[in-house]
Amino acid sequence: MDWDNLRYFLELARTGTLAAAARRTGVDHTTVARRIQVLEKQMAAPLFAREAAGHRLTETGRHLLPAAEAMEAAVLGVERASPANATAAGPSGLVRVGATEGFGTLILAPHLARLTQRHPHLSIDLLALPRMLHLSRREADIVISLERPKRGSVIVTKLADYQLCLYGQREYLARRPLVTQREDLRHHDFISYVDDLLFTKELQFIDQLYPPERFAFRSTSITAQYEAVRAGAGLAVLPAFLADRDPILARVLPTEAEFTRTFWMSMPAESKHLARMQAVWGFLKETVRDEANQLVPNLARQSSA
Repeated sequence: MDWDNLRYFLELARTGTLAAAARRTGVDHTTVARRIQVLEKQMAAPLFAREAAGHRLTETGRHLLPAAEAMEAAVLGVERASPANATAAGPSGLVRVGATEGFGTLILAPHLARLTQRHPHLSIDLLALPRMLHLSRREADIVISLERPKRGSVIVTKLADYQLCLYGQREYLARRPLVTQREDLRHHDFISYVDDLLFTKELQFIDQLYPPERFAFRSTSITAQYEAVRAGAGLAVLPAFLADRDPILARVLPTEAEFTRTFWMSMPAESKHLARMQAVWGFLKETVRDEANQLVPNLARQSSA
């Protein structure tokens, strides 16, 4: 079996589109498609389901993937052992990291960017999205989620706790009735997620405080909710690592309206031997340790008191 065909198969499995796989391999998309067709003929079965959003692995494709990754690791090992590459060091290849929108954008992005500078042969795709990403569908190589995966052959670790609080814009709070207890929240407008598009029950907060009759503004995006609070549209539960850094926002009911959630990190068990996966996995654990004071700021205040 031609390794080149498997190489194109791996890139299409990781990127999901012919155009993206072509960019990764430095060829045009017709070459990728032709290579996949040859491989599918050898396997006597389709490896991808063609959908409007791109290419999704079939059951045969999912079975082939770990074997192709093992072959890729072996090829890279041979290349590194070559005298011509004796000076080469560090992990190489592409790792797709899936994370929630706010955490991925504000906490992970700058750190992962520095990781690629440290390892010039390593590429990172950061999928910072307001939805659940699935390892079983190969949407990402490493997934950071708010719910611990319960099924599948995956390696899971608790990455970190993080804190969320109720916030309002200072000018908005100054012109609206003072909030000293939960009942006072009835005089205020609220900002939250769109209920029927909420991707995890872990982000349901407002009803625990004071169920409002209506929401002034809702969005699937935590960044959009944050901007709506900054504009003075109402109150919202926001991650402390996002809102505490903004001087025009203030916490509301700081002792009562406080929530803790957990980030879980997972990857397929068959990928644990890959050097690039080990490097990114370990780096992400280091990153959250370094950012602990931002993720749970109240703990930092208590320890310094």
